[in-house]
Amino acid sequence: MADPFNDDINPFPIVRNPARNLPAGFFIALPLADSVPTGTHTMPIPTRTPIPPSRSLILAAFAAVYLIWGSTYLAIRISIETMPPFLMAGLRFVIAGGLLYGFLRWNGVAAPTRRQWGTATVLGFLLLTAGNSVIVWAEQRVSSSVAALIVCTQPVWFALSDWIRPGGRRPRAITGLGIAIGLAGVVWLVAGATGVHSGDGRDTPQLLAVLGACVCWSAGSVFGRKWDKPTSPLLGAAMQMLCGGTTSLVVAAIRGEGSDWNWGALSQRSVLAFGYLVVFGSWIAYSAYVYLLQVTTPARVSTYAYVNPVIAVLLGSLVLNESVTGRMLIAGAVTIGGIVLLTLPDRRPRDA
Repeated sequence: MADPFNDDINPFPIVRNPARNLPAGFFIALPLADSVPTGTHTMPIPTRTPIPPSRSLILAAFAAVYLIWGSTYLAIRISIETMPPFLMAGLRFVIAGGLLYGFLRWNGVAAPTRRQWGTATVLGFLLLTAGNSVIVWAEQRVSSSVAALIVCTQPVWFALSDWIRPGGRRPRAITGLGIAIGLAGVVWLVAGATGVHSGDGRDTPQLLAVLGACVCWSAGSVFGRKWDKPTSPLLGAAMQMLCGGTTSLVVAAIRGEGSDWNWGALSQRSVLAFGYLVVFGSWIAYSAYVYLLQVTTPARVSTYAYVNPVIAVLLGSLVLNESVTGRMLIAGAVTIGGIVLLTLPDRRPRDA
């Protein structure tokens, strides 16, 4: 099986849909076949040399992950003003994943295998239930600004996950220093952020839950790199959203979130924020993230941690009047400084 992280592989070959004669382009990523059946015979067709992924598409995907995801912390806070957290997250992913999956299959994308569904189930749980829905739950008590600053430690967990994976590489000294600085920054931030809403330290479990979500997200991103996934990154994203949304709804049912909640209590701004999360946060940004994981390295993808906290802190302060303290800014700067060291190019030769 080809390595999906090989930059020489074009993940989006242009394929004509025989049923509708539509160009597949960004929305239908199908591998080119080596032959086409014609009646009882097989007619060989010329193979094409794979071309590198479009630079403009990669830049657009990075822009989506950098900018849109920074704004989703605000949208989450507004959504859960009148919606239970796991129910909101589960509905978001099931709706986004279901519609995207149906659209792709209707346009001729091949059905995934059972093994690929198994991969999507595990990754959906790690990335979207444990890695995202838990943050939604935590934002009931933790401000969107603080949550985003904690999440900016993602490159730390990426580096550690990449080290402990089978065949992983021991971090360089500069990487170890970056990990230490990044963790020191987040410890300082969390120590000063307890009691964000209550003032009595009862927010500590939510703060630790955000850290745990970061670990789950990074582990899923790194360990799932070479697992069996569909050729189409969009189909893989849709499957992960369906599976992750389903497990989030299971958690919501276990917690009894739907039993005592009144749909009539939904506010207009919560509905609008929910729609923003479905369209921009899931369809565009999450699909872009899954695409980037297939065409570049996790270290490069994790650089979204530089930009997301800045956008989240600005929006939280402007829209929700969340307090931004000097300690938050300094701790955030220390954390990002460590992340800069983490993402410096590793010029050591790769093992054969």
